[in-house]
Amino acid sequence: MATEDRQLGAEVEQNQEKPTLWRQIQSNLTIIVLALAIALLIRTFIAEPRYIPSDSMYPTLEVGDRVVVEKVSYFFHQPTQGEIVVFEPPQQLQALGYRPDQAFIKRVIGESEHTISVKNHVVYDGDRPLVEDYIAEAPDYELNPISVPGDRLIVMGDNRNNSNDSHIWGFLPRKNIIGRAVFRFWPLNRIGWV
Repeated sequence: MATEDRQLGAEVEQNQEKPTLWRQIQSNLTIIVLALAIALLIRTFIAEPRYIPSDSMYPTLEVGDRVVVEKVSYFFHQPTQGEIVVFEPPQQLQALGYRPDQAFIKRVIGESEHTISVKNHVVYDGDRPLVEDYIAEAPDYELNPISVPGDRLIVMGDNRNNSNDSHIWGFLPRKNIIGRAVFRFWPLNRIGWV
């Protein structure tokens, strides 16, 4: 009887040590669900990848580049001149047929209470010409001085003469900003901060 009890006890221990197939599946499903939830939270609130579909930001970003857009810093400060932002199209672009979920990427040129103009192929912030060593070529258009309201921005592409930006459609509401482009991760030969 004692031998049978020991054998039965050993079998129970072995069964407890070896998870059943169903327990393994449950464990794996739990890990997958948690990983997906964490990935969704990161993409929604912290950072997300974006693909560059046009040459409006050339030479800084080229068609096919992939960048990381971080979403945290604008909880602590407002976008500033020179930063590259990703945003949902404002109403004036949606009225022209752009989808609300179609993201744009441009450089912040004018913050609230700045006066921006373009004259003689140079962008001015008030009376100060902007030093823009990142643009493809000087703007081939004029923009009369415009003052930026408190909750808006002026954004322009680095490829000034081939960019659908604020010089065409006006102010960008800050609420439309998704985040700030910070890092190019593709292609590998151009990897680095933007």
